[in-house]
Order: sequence, then structure tokens, then C-alpha cells
Amino acid sequence: MTSVSDKTGNAIWIVGDLRTQRLWRQSLKVMAKAQPLAAQAQATIAMLLLGASEPDEAENRAVDLSACVAMDNAAREAVSHGAQTVYCIDHPQLAIPRTDIYARVLADLVQTRKPWLILTALTEFGRETAAFCAQRCRAGLIADCDELVLEDQQVVGRCPAWGGQILADITLAPGWPLAFVTVQPHGVALSDLGSDTGRIETIVPERIDFPDGMQLLSCAMEPAAARRLEEADTVIAGGAGLGDMRGFGLVRELAAALGGEVGATRPPVMNHWVEEQRLIGQTGKTVRPRLLITVGTSGAVQYTAGIMEADTIVAINRDPAAPIFQIADIGLVGDGGTLLPLITQQAKRLAMRRLADAACYIDGEGDQPRGGFGTMVRQLREARGWSAGELARKTGQTPDFVQQVETDQMSPPVAFILRMAQAMEVDPGTFLSKKEQAAIRDRRAQAYHQRTQNYSYATLTPDAENSHLRAFMVTIEPFLAHKPVAYKHEGEEFIFVMSGELEFTLGSKVHVLKSGESIHFNSDVPHKLKNLSSEETQCFVVLYTI
Repeated sequence: MTSVSDKTGNAIWIVGDLRTQRLWRQSLKVMAKAQPLAAQAQATIAMLLLGASEPDEAENRAVDLSACVAMDNAAREAVSHGAQTVYCIDHPQLAIPRTDIYARVLADLVQTRKPWLILTALTEFGRETAAFCAQRCRAGLIADCDELVLEDQQVVGRCPAWGGQILADITLAPGWPLAFVTVQPHGVALSDLGSDTGRIETIVPERIDFPDGMQLLSCAMEPAAARRLEEADTVIAGGAGLGDMRGFGLVRELAAALGGEVGATRPPVMNHWVEEQRLIGQTGKTVRPRLLITVGTSGAVQYTAGIMEADTIVAINRDPAAPIFQIADIGLVGDGGTLLPLITQQAKRLAMRRLADAACYIDGEGDQPRGGFGTMVRQLREARGWSAGELARKTGQTPDFVQQVETDQMSPPVAFILRMAQAMEVDPGTFLSKKEQAAIRDRRAQAYHQRTQNYSYATLTPDAENSHLRAFMVTIEPFLAHKPVAYKHEGEEFIFVMSGELEFTLGSKVHVLKSGESIHFNSDVPHKLKNLSSEETQCFVVLYTI
């Protein structure tokens, strides 16, 4: 094995990733992990930054580089976090990050300056860059390293193996004094050392060699929808312990109820229970939610590396000795298939309770909730993957109505909340107080009396003011418009024209119904009736309320 005394140089280099602020912070964390090793080996630490202080606008005009971290700002920050030297490799053709180009430039610099170790963050970009460079420099490569230590004058990388069940110690073989290492950037705190003694050196390559036959076609930021898992406040993650795709479906249901995102360990991805973009861990994504509920996950290092920055971790597992309980804030020993439906149902009730409280606040009652009514509706809709049109169909409204509710342009009727509850499979009786249920019944009775006391109405269901199903006979004089006293109310309505000709306006749409024709509609939408004939028009009306 190669000892520290055999190394070609006395420097540990960290390759900085300036593509986004988040990736740059990962590079700083890799440097934080390298500092104890540097102290043991009496090595210096240098940060390498590749980019362009003055990008070629003609070359880069079709590429969005707005998310990139400025190289001069990154250099100063690296010094403040402990870098003794910062190398800024500056060239206009390095503005667009490319692993093939960066690897060539980096390999040339490594062969000239001869450092000891070159570390990159464990990302797809870091993996490719390290592999390319190791091949060009004929150097060693330690992949997926969780920790770097010095043992018996040998650098040792501790890397998860066998699905994260064990940590394998990997070092360099004799005759391989130089190594590239991909390092897991998590599990270490990033602290500002307040140093200003570091040196910043700018290196301008004479030319950049582009590989033959390679052409960049496009470069774009990851879509916002694909980043939602990493940016979510609530994440529900499932593992092999859920058994099958049906069991994993319980994770989806709880995530929808809480307005969170779904995550997974490697086995559910390999079994095609969930798409690979939902993978959490060393080879997947890192999440930083306020709440993480992890179900049926054993706690392998490859997975837990991606959840260590969660504020609160709740673990559910049948095995009381599962390693996941060692990092969990709250642990529940039990079967996920039994516990998840109970938790999901309670979460749905709480979500609807919050929605009802928000509606009360809009009406001038109760305390102001966290987040507006419209925001809550949108979050519940998006968590279920519903479009505005789908929610409109489920609640008997129009997409425009839903859009106005979600942007707080409209105070929604009680019926909207009740239909939301139905769509979420929640019994209103489980989240509405007795007082609120009585108020809904009173509104229904009031609307009923307003209808039956109007001269145009004859009730066919006397004493049915508290019934969900009621019927009326409506008579409209020739050529007259008839506007019901309670023309907008909760429920569904059915109108059958028995005689005459009816102009029926529903919202902004006009329907003409002749004798024998009918229409079924949501009575939350404003509606008007007008007789188009020279004789009385009679209509049979059935009203159903929730």
C-alpha cells in the first residue's frame, strides 16, 4: 500500500462545483470533511474553481447560466471556510460546465502541480469528472467515499458496500501515489472559520482542447417539478419493508394527505414501485425537509446519507433493532401496512380542519391560519397530482372557479369544502364541529324556506328542509325572467321542462330547453331562468344537497 511519505505532493485539492449555490455548498462540505485528514497528514488544502470571469456571450447566449455561482465570490468564500489556496482556472470557454472539458483541463493541471488527493462531491458531475481524470492521469480512484481517515500512514476511504450494510475500507495499492476520490458531502456541519489568510491564484490556460466529434446541443436547469423532492418541507420515504407496489402506494397516500413529496430507497426503485427520480441517498437525492417520515427502511448508510439534514425524522419499522432508529427523532415499532392508513386518515382530517378554519377566517370568524385558503387548496391538489380541471370536476366547479379560489380572488361556499372532503374520502362529520354542522343545516333550511315562500314555487316535499333531497314545481310567467331568491347555493340541481320553453343561464353560458328536455348542474354556480314562450313554463326541479 502507498503511505503518506510516498505521495507525490503535499496538497489535497477539492474541485468546486459552481453550477448552483446548492452544489457549491456541497463542495464546501467536501472541503470540511478533508480538513481533519489534512491536519493528520500535515497536508495543505486547495480549492479548484473552473469557469469564466468574462464568458463568451456569442458562445453562451443559448445557455442559461444565471444559477451559476460567480467564481470571484466563490474564491473568497472558500478562503473563509479554510482553503489555504484557491486556484481559479479562468477561460471564456469554461463558462459552460462540461465534464469532458473540465476533466482535460484538470488533468493537465494535476500532472503539472502533482497534488496528493483530488476530491469531488458525490454527484453525477463529480463522478464523471473524477473517472475521466483518473484515466488520463493513470491515478487511483476511490469511489462513493463516506469518510477519509489516516491509518498506519495510509489514506483510507470508508465506503458503503453490500447495499449499505457494511462500510468497506479502501486504500491505494503500492505504486499509486495519486488518487481521485468522490466524497459524500453530507453528515458534516459547514462552519465559517473566518480565515482571510488564504491565497487566490488565477490560472489562464493557453487553449482549451475540445474532444473530436462532441457537440453541446443544449444545457438547461432541471425543471422545477423534478426539484420538488429536494426542496419539499415534508417527505414520506418508503423502503423494501413495505413489501410490494401496493404497500408502497400507502406512502403515496400519506404524502398526498400531508401535501408532501414521495421518496424511496434503492429496492423500491429497482422493483419499479416508484420512478428513479425519487431515489434518496448517496446515489440519489439529498432532502432537507422539516419533516421526514421514513417507513420500512432499514437505515443503510447509502440511504441515511441523503436524509441527515432533515429537521425531524420519524421512523416506522417492524424491527426494533433497525439502524434507522439510531438517527430518528421519533421511532414507531410496527407494521407500516397497518399504521400508515391510520396516520393517513388522521392527516386528511387535519388538512380539512385547517381548510375549514381558513374558510372561517375569510368569513370574518376565527384566527388567521398559516397560509391562505387558496394556498392550502393548491397544495392539497398538487400533492395528489390533480390538475385544476380535475379538482373542478371532483367538486362540481369550473377550472376558472378553482383558479379564483386558489388565488384568493373568491370566498368559496361551504359546499366546496364539503366536496373537497368527499374527493379526499373524508367524512365531514370527523372534522366539522357539531356547531358547524348545525350551521350548515340552518343555511339549507333557510334556502328551502326562501324558495317555498316565493310565489313561483310549489313544494313537492313538505317538511323536508333538513333533507338532502327535495323537489319543487316552478312556474314562470310568459316572457318573464325569474330569479330565485337563493339563486346560488350548495348542492346539485336537476331541472326538467314539463311545458313551455326555458332560457337557462348557468354562469356565463346560455342553454335553451324545450318541453321534455332537462339539465343537471352544480347549483353553486349562479343561475337564472327565463320563460321564452307566450304561455307559462313549468319546470320540475330536484335539489340534492350534501
